[in-house]
Amino acid sequence: MPKIMLKAHIICLNLAIGLILGSSPAWSACEDEARPSVNWVNCDFSGIDLKNKDLSKAVMTGSQFDGADFSGAILDGSDFNFASIKNARFDGARISNAQFVSVEGTGASFIDAIIENSHFSRSTLENTDFTGVRATNTKFYQVKFESAVFTRADLSKSNFEQSHLKNTRFAHATLIESDFNHTLLHSANFNDANLTRADFEKADCRATDFSRADLSKASFKEAKIEESIFTEAILKDTIWSNYKRCRASSIGVCK
Repeated sequence: MPKIMLKAHIICLNLAIGLILGSSPAWSACEDEARPSVNWVNCDFSGIDLKNKDLSKAVMTGSQFDGADFSGAILDGSDFNFASIKNARFDGARISNAQFVSVEGTGASFIDAIIENSHFSRSTLENTDFTGVRATNTKFYQVKFESAVFTRADLSKSNFEQSHLKNTRFAHATLIESDFNHTLLHSANFNDANLTRADFEKADCRATDFSRADLSKASFKEAKIEESIFTEAILKDTIWSNYKRCRASSIGVCK
């Protein structure tokens, strides 16, 4: 057999043996201990206690973490895409530059977590608690957030485009330059929130409460604002649903 063909056969044989023995770099090792860059793909860790663990850059794609506790953990750069995190706790965790695309996270808790520059797009996060989170420049595109809580959260420059935020609470939150374009906000609560330069273009804001919110230079172009509440809201240079620009002195009513 020619040397080149023999070498090719040896390489293929080594790859096959590596796959069988689990030595391939892409092989998921669910039995490995928690550590940075651990590969936990398609594992079942429901209810696991991972408090204060360093799991930075860990790969946990498609895994089950229902009821798990990540409180205080370091999860910067981690990958939770397509994972299940229902009722899991991430309170006080560091989760910057992380991936949570298409996760199932109903009832999860992220109280006081840092999730800056992360991606939560196309996920289900209903009844999830994001109280006090720091989530600047985070993508929440097409997320189901019904009845979620973002009280006192910093969500500046975050993207909620096309998300479902019915009955979600943003009281006292900072949402400077955030994007709510084409978002369902029916009966949401933005009491005392900072929404300076926020974009609500074509959003469904019916019965949404903006009492005492700062909406300076925000845009409601073609938004549905029937029965919305703007009591004492600052509407300085706000663009109304009919494209009218509110006067700088507008408080509660666009003049």
